[in-house]
Amino acid sequence: MSDEKPVQEAVVSADDPAKNVTEEGTAPPATGKTAASTSTKASGKGDTKAEKSREQKPAKGKPAVAKAEKPADAAPAKVNVNETAHPIRKPKLKTQDYEKILAKLQIELVKLQEWIKFKKLKVVVLFEGRDAAGKGGTIKRITESLSPRVTRVAALPAPTDREKTEWYFQRYVQHLPAGGEMVLFDRSWYNRAGVERVMGFCTEDEYREFLRSCPEFERMLVRSGIILIKYWFSVSNEEQERRFQERIFTPSKHWKLSPMDLESRARWVEYSKAKDAMFAHTDIKQAPWYVVDGDDKKRARLNVITHLLNMIDYEDLTPQPMVLPPRQEEGGYVRPPLSDQTFIPEVY
Repeated sequence: MSDEKPVQEAVVSADDPAKNVTEEGTAPPATGKTAASTSTKASGKGDTKAEKSREQKPAKGKPAVAKAEKPADAAPAKVNVNETAHPIRKPKLKTQDYEKILAKLQIELVKLQEWIKFKKLKVVVLFEGRDAAGKGGTIKRITESLSPRVTRVAALPAPTDREKTEWYFQRYVQHLPAGGEMVLFDRSWYNRAGVERVMGFCTEDEYREFLRSCPEFERMLVRSGIILIKYWFSVSNEEQERRFQERIFTPSKHWKLSPMDLESRARWVEYSKAKDAMFAHTDIKQAPWYVVDGDDKKRARLNVITHLLNMIDYEDLTPQPMVLPPRQEEGGYVRPPLSDQTFIPEVY
């Protein structure tokens, strides 16, 4: 499906008004201190010595204090989730830096998990996108430090003959979370708008009905108290080709490559059209789509986790350190000999 990035507006520092250029290419009028400083420089009549002495002299009773630097191990700062992505391609992260940032974010995910349990929240996160765009790897990094009793993954196989006769959303509803749970869908009900549409696994009427009913279904979920977050992983044609080749020649990744993946390469444009139509109908205010640039796997994982943490306003409920009780005394109990037990061979 189409992965074209929208044209981003230029992001310029507010400290340099000369660089704040609008889309039309004109600089905004100077105001406040900027205008005053500009007029002073233009006239050349400002009392610069007096101004410098006033700036350097601290106020009475208020000694100048240097700004405290942010500690290196501080929690990730909150960000604006609606902020547009930077249009310039950044260099790849070093593995050491990536693992350091990921470790901090995974600690925050544990805090989020405890908050979800405490507040009995119901969280649903959908992971959709191109094949080999990085959905599975991101899900693994999110869940590897979390409890499977609270955070679980729903990756449904192809529907059975019975499920094909059910209401389309029925097989997904049974996997929705109860209070205090978070469910990550590795592909979801959007299969109908993607692979089923392109591969002809559904009729035209079934596809049209999905586009009509899906927004109402998701609004109903949100009204019921479910926090619904939808991610679309985008990947370029060249990067997808490279990852497919890697899966072909890497034995541990053979299972990741299926006939459907190969077909998605052959029908790239059709998937793009289907994705655009899907966004046009389902990118709603109550449950908008958030697009992830998946060409850089490491940055994509960190960006998704950071965004997810900022989507839910949580608090740190980390308990106080516990003290282990003393070990129970043997009390004359004699354990059976180790020779009576069967141990696995110590090959390594």
